Amino acid sequence: MKRVALTDISLKIWAVIVFVFLFMPIAVIIAYSFNEGRLLVSWDQFGFGSFAAIVTKPAITDAVLVSIQTGFVAALIATALGTMAGVALARRAGKWAAPFLILLVLVTVTPEIVDAVSLLPWMVFLGQDLGLSIFDNGLVRLVVGHSLFATAVVAYIVRSRLVGIDESLEEAAADLYAPPFKRFTQITLPLVMPAVLAGGLLSFTLSLDNTIVSAFVQVSGSTPWPVYVLSAVRTGLRPEIAAVSTIMLLLTLVALGLVAYVLRRAGDSATDIAKTVGGG
Repeated sequence: MKRVALTDISLKIWAVIVFVFLFMPIAVIIAYSFNEGRLLVSWDQFGFGSFAAIVTKPAITDAVLVSIQTGFVAALIATALGTMAGVALARRAGKWAAPFLILLVLVTVTPEIVDAVSLLPWMVFLGQDLGLSIFDNGLVRLVVGHSLFATAVVAYIVRSRLVGIDESLEEAAADLYAPPFKRFTQITLPLVMPAVLAGGLLSFTLSLDNTIVSAFVQVSGSTPWPVYVLSAVRTGLRPEIAAVSTIMLLLTLVALGLVAYVLRRAGDSATDIAKTVGGG
């Protein structure tokens, strides 16, 4: 019994160490966001002045707005495409399903730097060589780059949700001569809606965090927040960087909280929520 108790205590201590290791850097940034000093690493006094930079400094305001706009549009596109892919994989899987899943896996495991390097000349080719001027727009470039990975994530989540749902309702609707589109909008989509909403919110948070692809495909006038922070590191971080990052962190936590709330309202347990979010 003593050995079991000692093992439990050791595991708890190890868990605390792991959590401290993971979240201490975030805690430091949050703490220094209240710094009124000139530089982030030079503490002056406690205050909230740094948070005003999100509305008083045009460069920061523009970067945050670009990130939010890109995340919103990319989430819409990824949700639409990923939902269709997830439904097809769960309900109409055939010989094409295995190769398609392999392609989705490739999208998720390919290093971001590879995606970024490949996207840049592709965007230039479409915009300059083919004359499709829409791909010269920085926001369009960011949306395309961000929605690629997010589409695969949404497809995983929707597929995992729909696989565990029996097709009896859809079959009953078909027996009652409901057309395919009506069956989808009135039966399938409501059943899978929690996963669709969860995938959309996760797509939004993934877009907010996308740095490498953004740094490659963005053009002047459409710099998102992560790229702005990356460029600010070269001249020295200021407290407003930490303050706005804290606000973006809160926005991300709210989005993830909404994901958990939606899935909880759908009757999922904590384990089910983890499986759905993870696409398992």
